Amino acid sequence: MIALEFPPINEILRWKDLFESFNKISIIAVLAATIGTVVFLLAGRQSAQTAPRGVRNIAESTVEFIENGVVMQTMGRDGLGWTPFLLSLFTFIYLCNVPGIIPFLQMPATARMALPAALALMVWVVYNGAGIKHQGFGGYFKSVLFPPGVPKALYILVTPIEFISAIIVRPFSLAVRLFANMLAGHILLVTFALLTESLFQAKDKILIPFGVLPMGMLIFLTGFEVLVAFLQAYIFTILTAVYIGGAVHPEH
Repeated sequence: MIALEFPPINEILRWKDLFESFNKISIIAVLAATIGTVVFLLAGRQSAQTAPRGVRNIAESTVEFIENGVVMQTMGRDGLGWTPFLLSLFTFIYLCNVPGIIPFLQMPATARMALPAALALMVWVVYNGAGIKHQGFGGYFKSVLFPPGVPKALYILVTPIEFISAIIVRPFSLAVRLFANMLAGHILLVTFALLTESLFQAKDKILIPFGVLPMGMLIFLTGFEVLVAFLQAYIFTILTAVYIGGAVHPEH
C-alpha cells in the first residue's frame, strides 16, 4: 500500500499569519507590487538615447505588448491613454500568478478569491466610472440597459439581461475565471508532487521506478503553469480593456 496523505486544503492555500491578517498571499501581493514598481522605475532612469537593455528592455517590451496586443486591438488609438492602468494591471496579476511555480513560495496569490475579487471590483468601478464620465449618468445607463437597434417590444427581456450582464456577471466572471484557473493549477501541482514523493519513498522497492511517471507530469504541468500565469493575466487585462472601451464608446 502507498501511504499517500493529502494535506488539508487550508494548508495548501495559506501559511500561518505572520501577524494578524498578513499571511502568504499578502507577502506575494506586496512583492508583486514592489517588483513591478521597481522594474519600471529603474527602466525610467535609463537614458532613452541608448539601446534598451536589462530592465529597460523588459519594460519597453511589456509596454509595447500592452499597447499593440491589448489597447489597439480593443480600444483603438483613442484608448492609448489607458495604457498605464492596463500595464499596471497586467504586470501585477502576472507577478501574483508566477509564484505558483517558484520554490518555497509555490503559491499563486490569485488562487485565493479575495485578490481576484478585489481586482474585479476595481475594474467594475473603473469601467462604470469611465462610462458615466464620458456619457453622463443617464446616457451611460441608457446605452447599457437600452442598446440601440433592438425593437422596443424586446426591451422587457433585453434590459434585465443587460443589467445582470454588465453590472453583476462581468466582475463576477472576471474574478472567478482568474481564481479558478490558478487554484486548479496549484492543486494539480501539489497532487503530482505528493504522488511523486510517495512513490519514490515507497517501502515496496518495486514501486519506486513508477515515481518517474508523476514526476514527468509534474515537470510538464510546471511548464504549463508558466503559460497559464501569462494567459490569465492577459485575459483579465484584455477583458478589462474591452469593458472600458465599450463603456466609453458604446457604439463600438
